[in-house]
Amino acid sequence: MKLTRASSYAIHAIAYMAQHKHTDKPVASHIIADDRGIPERFLLKVLKPLVSDGVLKSVKGPNGGYRLSRKPEDVTLLDIVQAVDGPIRGIAPLNEERKNALDAKLQIVCNQAADALKVAMKKVKITDLIAAAKR
Repeated sequence: MKLTRASSYAIHAIAYMAQHKHTDKPVASHIIADDRGIPERFLLKVLKPLVSDGVLKSVKGPNGGYRLSRKPEDVTLLDIVQAVDGPIRGIAPLNEERKNALDAKLQIVCNQAADALKVAMKKVKITDLIAAAKR
């Protein structure tokens, strides 16, 4: 699996908020962008689906910004990636005109791989990634 640039930026933004305890106090997007070297325009596009999926909360006003909507230890890698990139699915490039047993088996294998990836990503909390980065 290859992470998209969007999901990578999202992981970095969530990690920043978790490291700086932004569960109560919002942080402006430009602060995260500057700290992580992320273009702010792109970061804003990445943060929007995280708000829609309930990973983040958006706070309006002069002291507004973004904050985590739950404890960092409750935010998984799967939550972040699926919010930004959509559901993880196993899709085999099948020939729709000539479905056969080989294509059917290939689709089953791709589905199993996607399911295994989801299980693995659900086990990784943002706090695990932060702890690993400190070592």
